Amino acid sequence: MRISRLYTPISLIINQTIELDDDNAHYVRSVLRLKKDAKIILFNGQGGEYLSIVLEVSRKTVSIVPEQWHDRSVESPLHITLGLGISRGDRMDFSIQKSVELGVNRITPLLTERCVVQFKDDKKSQRLTHWQKIAQHAAEQSGRTLPPDFTEITQLSDWLNQQQGLKVFLDPYAETTLAALKPIDMQVTLLAGPEGGFANSERELAIAAGFIPVRLGSRILRTETASLAALAAVQMLWGDFGNA
Repeated sequence: MRISRLYTPISLIINQTIELDDDNAHYVRSVLRLKKDAKIILFNGQGGEYLSIVLEVSRKTVSIVPEQWHDRSVESPLHITLGLGISRGDRMDFSIQKSVELGVNRITPLLTERCVVQFKDDKKSQRLTHWQKIAQHAAEQSGRTLPPDFTEITQLSDWLNQQQGLKVFLDPYAETTLAALKPIDMQVTLLAGPEGGFANSERELAIAAGFIPVRLGSRILRTETASLAALAAVQMLWGDFGNA
């Protein structure tokens, strides 16, 4: 039987009981519906994972004790950063969830000229927390032990010049393909636009920052399709898909 997995940012020590924070306690109690003596796998992003036992599940607390540590990793040798133009509703949620499953290492939601989603300060914080939770649960469900970094919502112009490795932005009208390129120091940065794509001024900024326009086939892909197709392609070309 499959054992549920849970990410917690706290220190994990064999035979030392921990109490989960409110969000994780609710998840164990009300979503996973685990009971006393149930097994669960914990990981904290420090590498490896812990086979653990649930000691107590109540309205006030959920306590767990790690019993065995396993040195396990499913990370690709290719380090992938994704700058993701913010799209509406489920499209953004879907892109984040699947990009984590595909092995992305860092995600930054980007505000672009044609972004149709507008945020007030309180809504921005709520939306970021929502996306971070999606990324966390995707890491749990896909067996990852190192969840991706999920950074603050950032203006595209501020993000461009901070990136490293092979820098690519997805452009259906480009002439270059991924197969014509090579990663730099096994690092790739992908830039995917929102529903309306990039404005001409943004394309110029990206090129000035060293980003290479790349097309994915002959068809125009929707934003949530393009980013995931690019992730799968770079994993096949230079990552771990070719070794599966």
